[in-house]
Amino acid sequence: MTEHEQDSTETGDDLPEQMKVRREKRAALLAEGKEPYALGYPRTHTLAELREQFGHLADGESSGVTAATTGRVIFVRLAGKLAFARLRDGDGTEFQVMLSQGKVGEEALADWKRLADIGDHIGVTGEVVSSKRGELSVMADSFQITGKALRPLPVAHKALAEETRVRQRYVDLIVRPEARANARNRSKVVRSLRDQLDGEGFVEVETPMMQVQPGGATARPFVTHMNAYDIDLYLRIAPELYLKRCVVGGIDRVFEINRNFRNEGADSTHSPEFAMLEAYRSYGDYRTIGALTKSLIQGAARSVYGSETVELADGTSYDFGGDWAEITLFGSLSEALGEEVTVDTPYEVLRAYADKVELGVDPKWGPGKLAEELFEHLVVDGLHAPTFVYDYPEETSPLVRGHRTTPGLTEKWDLYVRGFELGTGYSELIDPVVQRERMEAQARQAAKGDDEAMGVDEDFLRAMEYGMPPLCGMGMGIDRLLMALTGLGVRETILFPLVKPE
Repeated sequence: MTEHEQDSTETGDDLPEQMKVRREKRAALLAEGKEPYALGYPRTHTLAELREQFGHLADGESSGVTAATTGRVIFVRLAGKLAFARLRDGDGTEFQVMLSQGKVGEEALADWKRLADIGDHIGVTGEVVSSKRGELSVMADSFQITGKALRPLPVAHKALAEETRVRQRYVDLIVRPEARANARNRSKVVRSLRDQLDGEGFVEVETPMMQVQPGGATARPFVTHMNAYDIDLYLRIAPELYLKRCVVGGIDRVFEINRNFRNEGADSTHSPEFAMLEAYRSYGDYRTIGALTKSLIQGAARSVYGSETVELADGTSYDFGGDWAEITLFGSLSEALGEEVTVDTPYEVLRAYADKVELGVDPKWGPGKLAEELFEHLVVDGLHAPTFVYDYPEETSPLVRGHRTTPGLTEKWDLYVRGFELGTGYSELIDPVVQRERMEAQARQAAKGDDEAMGVDEDFLRAMEYGMPPLCGMGMGIDRLLMALTGLGVRETILFPLVKPE
């Protein structure tokens, strides 16, 4: 039994009627010696090239040029001895095809009506003309079905449900221009980031995705097992510790655009698998890297919109230009509470504030973590304009340099846009003795049951002991950057987000 014969038997009585009909058409093509899934087609022009080269034709004018082109059928109209089809290419360009009995012959026109469907890929050869109504068209001499669609496309005037868009992104890309634009915009943004960093002298590297010990962030990792070594490994939660090893080795400006995995919640702003940019440069501090981050985001906006003002999915605009707001975590929290709060405010006082504003408290939180949670509860939703929030507690920032003037704080900022965190930056901790103390404190937290706390990474500490220059670094989610630039949720900015099985 051939592959074609085997496939054609897998129809089943429970298939929808339209799928049965399409499979019958596939079988008919095979029976007539016609390959429904061609190896190729001798294309001379893309649909975009046809529009560019023949857009000057007047109504009813013929070009005298024969072209061969391809596309997916998205519309069909039959009119006696004429048939019309609209093709769409992968870039979204559309073009009309006309098939007349006088040109292709009675048998070929009948084959078109009998065998072609909306959704099929076809190749067509014929003269490029402009119809009497001014529609650029290929007047077909011949056609070939190059990829038979066995499932009908969704009805054009009915919007796809979000769950369908996410689960069947391939259908979403076919029927929604916005989905195709989102995919292309993501490519533009990533290219913009790479180009800007390359222009600043940064070197792009790749670091391990499976690690013996997770580090670089406080997050719960995914665990897997390597049979060859008979050891457990952890999917990367952040590339930070390896990128810093690069700096120790002499790559003074380094970055990576990578996939990270955190075994945590999933919602409109969080995905367990996500893309991130991390970058580190020597001889700079958190304000140095903040200025670079701002430049990167503004450049990404220009790459998509040609402007630092972006158009969001809800029809509103958002301005990334000009000066960005700067606040401190404890200053803004004090303002929200109407009481002065500092890094030295006792846990009991913070707990009383939490009870007052009805914030649930995890008993594992220390005062620094509780202060951050209060800030997120009371302040974050109001941070609509781009806002750098400076100076976080040492307790929650184990890889960050201590603040130059205020003990107990670190030189860290988080960047908020429209009420969600977009990125974070630091003056990096480069003292290996202090770093060991911080990691050991984290390990003690892990021993108490904190599954997000880091352990002691002896190899990273050994690298630091070879000497690390003054350093600043930043991390920014690519998915969240697209959210900021488009106003879409995280499941729309990731092409194929992880979803529960059907």
